[in-house]
Amino acid sequence: MKAFQIFSLFTILWTTALAFSTAPISLRNHRAFVSDSCLWAETIKEVTDDADTRMSKSVESVKTNLATIRTGRASASILDRIKVDYYGVATPLNQMATISVPSAQQLAVDPYDKSTMNDIQKAIAESDLGVSPNNDGTIIRINIPELTEDRRKDMMKQCKSIGEEGKVAVRNVRRDGMDLIKKLEKAATIGKDEMQDGLDLMQKMTDKRVKEIDEIVAKKEKELSKV
Repeated sequence: MKAFQIFSLFTILWTTALAFSTAPISLRNHRAFVSDSCLWAETIKEVTDDADTRMSKSVESVKTNLATIRTGRASASILDRIKVDYYGVATPLNQMATISVPSAQQLAVDPYDKSTMNDIQKAIAESDLGVSPNNDGTIIRINIPELTEDRRKDMMKQCKSIGEEGKVAVRNVRRDGMDLIKKLEKAATIGKDEMQDGLDLMQKMTDKRVKEIDEIVAKKEKELSKV
């Protein structure tokens, strides 16, 4: 009987010790800690990656808009924003015609559908380019006049305005990203150190994109001043 009791007691103690040695709860907690650490990094990365993509698009938008500002030399890109009323639909001109640069002071627009000649001519004439397109029934030719001093100043102002709009867009992205990072810290999804790292990275990204915009605008202004 005593031998059986001793065996039973030994079995209970061994089972209890084994249960504590495996410690399933502590293992789960360890996995949760590792998972949370990865989540912190992934969350910050997702926020900053998204912000970087949006900032990049703002920079590209500045480039595109500046390309449509004409200098005293012909460039097909100045027609990029021209849209033509094509059967009631505002259609980009570059989807309706081939645009070429036969000389430094002239553009040639060759419509795919010749019945749209007058509509295309009207759209170009009514744009803010300050040009007078000539329609010979087959090709629309646009002579690019030299910029007057007043016109040059207006173009410079447009460049600065486009640049400022781009920088505002980039800073708005920074604000949104920083607000989200702060909310993650407040919700205890990330720690204070992770939050600060995220905020610092967001500011560095912003400074980089703002500098890019300043350089792009300066390059365009240089082009205008040379003509």
